[in-house]
Amino acid sequence: MWRKLVLGLIIFLIITCAYLYIPCKSIINEYIFNIFKPRFQVSENYSKVDNNKNGVADALDIVNGANKEVINKTKYISNYFSGGYPPETEGVCTDVIWRGFKAANINLKDLIDEDIKNNTKLYPRVEGRPDPNIDFRRVPNQDVFFSRHCISLTTKVISRDDENLKQWQPGDIVVFVKGYEHVGIISNKRDKNGIPYVIHNTKPHATTMKLSWFTAPIHGHYRWQF
Repeated sequence: MWRKLVLGLIIFLIITCAYLYIPCKSIINEYIFNIFKPRFQVSENYSKVDNNKNGVADALDIVNGANKEVINKTKYISNYFSGGYPPETEGVCTDVIWRGFKAANINLKDLIDEDIKNNTKLYPRVEGRPDPNIDFRRVPNQDVFFSRHCISLTTKVISRDDENLKQWQPGDIVVFVKGYEHVGIISNKRDKNGIPYVIHNTKPHATTMKLSWFTAPIHGHYRWQF
């Protein structure tokens, strides 16, 4: 009986993989091989600094701010706006980032615009012509900024490995740029194997997805220095 159940589960997962474009190997490794193992606890290693003095660590403020995008199901709509900021009901993946930072009283737009102004040649996506109406909402620009002003961490994700997984903490930024320009924020939610979820926005709206389910290679993993 149990063999039929396992076989049925495998078939279900393969179909799910095909529908969601998730590598079947990742699903099978995470669920079939670890199905009877207890929940894996990952060491807590995020900054407890509370610069805005709201009683919540700034790293979690970023997570909470990003999570509002998921709660509100912010629609994925890519447009250009005078002043830079899109309406609250719409946005793209980069909007999850600055909105998360805003919850920690960090104005990411101003910081990126200033860095681009002073170091234009370091930002290839700007093409020598800074535009504050859009620059801070481009993935490559956020990537350059974070690589310059954040702590860079591992891009590997190893299931049930504390030394690896404790490097992935709430509020971290993860960037995918090779063939798939995308960015998200690491959630405070993990699966039973310790793999963190990513808060991001892709069609049709903002959502969370397990980090190991992204098919694009991870280009950058950054942590803001509070």
